[in-house]
Amino acid sequence: MRILASLLLSGAVAVAMPSGTLAQTQPGLTPSPDAAQEDQPALLVADKVFITPERVLVAEGNVEAFQGDVKLTAKRVTFNRDTGELTLEGPVRIDQGGATTILADSAELDSGFQNGLLIGARMVFDQQVQIASVQATRAAGRYTQFSKVSATSCHVCANGEPPIWQIRARKVTHDQLERQLYFEGAQFRVLDVPVFYFPYLRLPDPTLDRATGFLVPSIRTTSQLGTGLQVPYFIKLGDHKDLTLTPYLSPRTTTLGYRYRQAFKQGRIRFEGAYTRDDLQQGEDRGYLFADGWFNLGNDFRFTFDIKTTSDDAYLADYGLPDFDRLRSEVALERIKRDTAFRTSFIHYKTLRDSENQDDIPSRVFDLYYQKRYFPTSAGGEVRLGFIAHSHERTSDADVTGRDVARATFDAEWLRSWTFASGLRADARLGASVDTFNIRHDDAFPSQVTRSTPRAALTLRYPMRRREASGATQILEPIAQVGWTHVSDTNVPNDESTFQEFDQGNLLSLSRFPAPDRREDGVTGVVGVNWSRFGPKGWRALATIGQVFRADADPNFNRTSGLQGTASDLLIAGQLVTANGWSLAGRGLLNGDFSFAKAELRARWQQEATAISGSYVWQEPDPAENVNDEISEIRMFGFHRVDQNWLTNASARYDLNESEPIRFGLGVTYQNECVQVNMTVNRRFTSSSSIEPSTEFGFTVALTGYSVEGGGQQYKRRCS
Repeated sequence: MRILASLLLSGAVAVAMPSGTLAQTQPGLTPSPDAAQEDQPALLVADKVFITPERVLVAEGNVEAFQGDVKLTAKRVTFNRDTGELTLEGPVRIDQGGATTILADSAELDSGFQNGLLIGARMVFDQQVQIASVQATRAAGRYTQFSKVSATSCHVCANGEPPIWQIRARKVTHDQLERQLYFEGAQFRVLDVPVFYFPYLRLPDPTLDRATGFLVPSIRTTSQLGTGLQVPYFIKLGDHKDLTLTPYLSPRTTTLGYRYRQAFKQGRIRFEGAYTRDDLQQGEDRGYLFADGWFNLGNDFRFTFDIKTTSDDAYLADYGLPDFDRLRSEVALERIKRDTAFRTSFIHYKTLRDSENQDDIPSRVFDLYYQKRYFPTSAGGEVRLGFIAHSHERTSDADVTGRDVARATFDAEWLRSWTFASGLRADARLGASVDTFNIRHDDAFPSQVTRSTPRAALTLRYPMRRREASGATQILEPIAQVGWTHVSDTNVPNDESTFQEFDQGNLLSLSRFPAPDRREDGVTGVVGVNWSRFGPKGWRALATIGQVFRADADPNFNRTSGLQGTASDLLIAGQLVTANGWSLAGRGLLNGDFSFAKAELRARWQQEATAISGSYVWQEPDPAENVNDEISEIRMFGFHRVDQNWLTNASARYDLNESEPIRFGLGVTYQNECVQVNMTVNRRFTSSSSIEPSTEFGFTVALTGYSVEGGGQQYKRRCS
């Protein structure tokens, strides 16, 4: 029968394991910062516990000792009170919450576990990284020194088969306070073949989340820059900030990348960029800077910034960075509450397109938006009051091409809904807006314009529900709307509403222009229907059909918007989701010739190990949107997990109109419990005056378990 002894209630407390020392001073364990943890009672469980006439405490048979989250197991424990010697006969195992484990064949320690000797010792971190040695010496209650060491995070087979990689060293010292590992006379071996030799090597304890040191290197090969090596170096500047420097060296470039991050109590900031000298633009300083962050201010205000800048139009494409065609930088202040919304921002645009002149685009934009909601009890419904200010400026002062516009809008609207006993739902809205414009550097328009736009609309819906015998539910909802707006003055330039979209989101809007510089005018009518079906086994289908009619055609709509003429194109949109992983969504504008002026289709199929997604976009030529040729483009992406170790992915973008590819990418990843290998190839086929077609190869090898998190048991290899 096993014996349970409370070491706080018997004389064995002073003889065996003093309370509070177990969690604090075990070899390789991090000291607990919590004093309450140290004061927790220690318990000893064994098949047999007795004290000899020589005042030696002996615990035999399945010995287990507990204190807090620390557990010690051994075959036999002997403690001599007079000499202070503690002898453990193995196998010996010391666990702390599963984070760190000490294994040994036997051990001799002092009463406080401050010093001692462990024979056949192994230290295991996070049940993955292990250090095996002939013996280990515990010193000063802080250091554990291992002799003749093999360290690896790979699965070690009992048949003697070498791990994929290991570090052999003459001696390793583990500093449990700083959580660092110091190697002396270290060899890095792959399949037991020496590859590198390091007289001295320091690695962070795998339980340490952030430590200064090298990160995973990568090899990048491009047709423009040749083969180069990127070696990131992480610098811990404190608990809440860090700096990463990434030298990138190849025969044609010398680049230093950087990333700085800092966390505050009420915010975050990040700066990322690079400085470059290369052969692509000889003698020129090149680089980029992206910065973003946010801060929570008092009274629910939030400040955000997102800055992007680059030295030249081709830099991002040359170095495999996000391929923007315009750089958008923004500084904003906002506060969003239940009944109020406020946001103001300053935006700057830098174009990277060859077809655009930086001086002729609205590069400096200011926006201010404020809306307040009220719920009057006398009239019922909801009242919305809003104020919008906007201005955009070009750096050019030339007439027409250098036009600058400032606008202020005051808006008021009342909304109310009724649901009748028959199921009919009526939505009414009544409102008016006043816009005032200041126009400069364009003699075709007056410098000051003020206009008013009253509006009203009544929308009727009649939702109907049907329950099928199979358990599926269908909902059919016919919709009809009558609307009226009157714009008092239309003699203002169109700078903000040059692109228009017609979809189910604005089917019932009284103005389908994206900004208030253009507003629909006159009487309109809308008819449509929403249909949905929800199956009992996860099937779901949604569809919307709608059309807009107006008394007078609006010439401000573009050709492909579908809104020209007195009758719009027929809007058709739908979605289908099946229980076996398929999803399909599409939207199109069907004109009177029964052909689509604009259409979009998206599809996806996903299973546990495989996923394929794709999209198709079609649009007729529209000079008003700078589209001189039809757009017919398809995009595809997919991945397939071959097994628990191999993962493949591919992406493609193809121009069907020109019958030529735009982009292509392929990637292969191998991962097990101790290594991750990524291989990629990407090809960009498009070109411009500043960008040439290029091919990029990428290769990275990460030794997981140290600076990179491993995959754990999921990717463990099997021993032959």
